Amino acid sequence: MAGARSIPYTLDESEVEFEAVRAQGSGGQNVNKVSNAAHLRFDVRRATLPEALRQRLLTHADRRIGADGVVRIKAQEHRSLERNRRAALERLRALLDAAAVLRTPRRATRPTLASQRRRVEGKLHRGSIKAGRGRVTE
Repeated sequence: MAGARSIPYTLDESEVEFEAVRAQGSGGQNVNKVSNAAHLRFDVRRATLPEALRQRLLTHADRRIGADGVVRIKAQEHRSLERNRRAALERLRALLDAAAVLRTPRRATRPTLASQRRRVEGKLHRGSIKAGRGRVTE
């Protein structure tokens, strides 16, 4: 993305907690026996992340981040627990990457003289169209 910087960080995977739970949805008889879905928990407040990234995550509007500062992600799209763990970890990294992006602030610019003229001409043209819709007098 042009004009964007990002906060450098490293994710310590020992700070990520995983729990195996039973997946919802289809899967036949296997879905009732095997715990293949992965529940990921990541406490933002206790994580070893840069302070700026931590604050951005805590103020980030995402339903996966609770009021207690814990990120909860459930992955259940794969049949194996290991693939679901990797998918949940990828989603956590994507969330961190999105929060780490610092967009450069937009510099206010003035409209060009030509664009101002085009705008006024457009308004005059539209006004003449509307004026032509009036009652016809003889």
